Amino acid sequence: MKRRDFLKAVGLATSSLVMAGHSNTFGRPASKSSVKKPNIIFILADDLGYGDLGCFGQKRIKTPNLDKMAEQGMRLTQHYAGSTVCAPSRCVLMTGLHTGHCLVRGNARVPLRPSDVTVAELLKEAGYTTGIVGKWGLGEADSTGIPNRQGFDYWFGYLNQ
Repeated sequence: MKRRDFLKAVGLATSSLVMAGHSNTFGRPASKSSVKKPNIIFILADDLGYGDLGCFGQKRIKTPNLDKMAEQGMRLTQHYAGSTVCAPSRCVLMTGLHTGHCLVRGNARVPLRPSDVTVAELLKEAGYTTGIVGKWGLGEADSTGIPNRQGFDYWFGYLNQ
């Protein structure tokens, strides 16, 4: 089974379980208006440590907006970087591939391939509008790796390291 087909199957199974839990009465699905997809805001900041935010115990630097988002949403507490280098780490995050399977191995401006499936593409298939802001590092302006060619509807930032 191809990776993309596997991810679609997992997404469909998960969606089915979630939708089953949103029924008003046994055997009757909830109305479309009552089922709302959650907003997803994922923040990746280079060199941000686990204890650098107030929601994780930071006392000296105030981060009230991020703390509020963490309080109202989901806090990821067990995660690891896919690489010790910026662009490969973002490549792992965006594609879900192991570092050994990523073409991006350093900050040498190597673009994502057209065949690389990104989280943005999967979210679009699920009906989301996607956007990214900030440093990308996974493709130059005329390459296959720019955000708008990798599933993102909106992009604002810079392409290089």
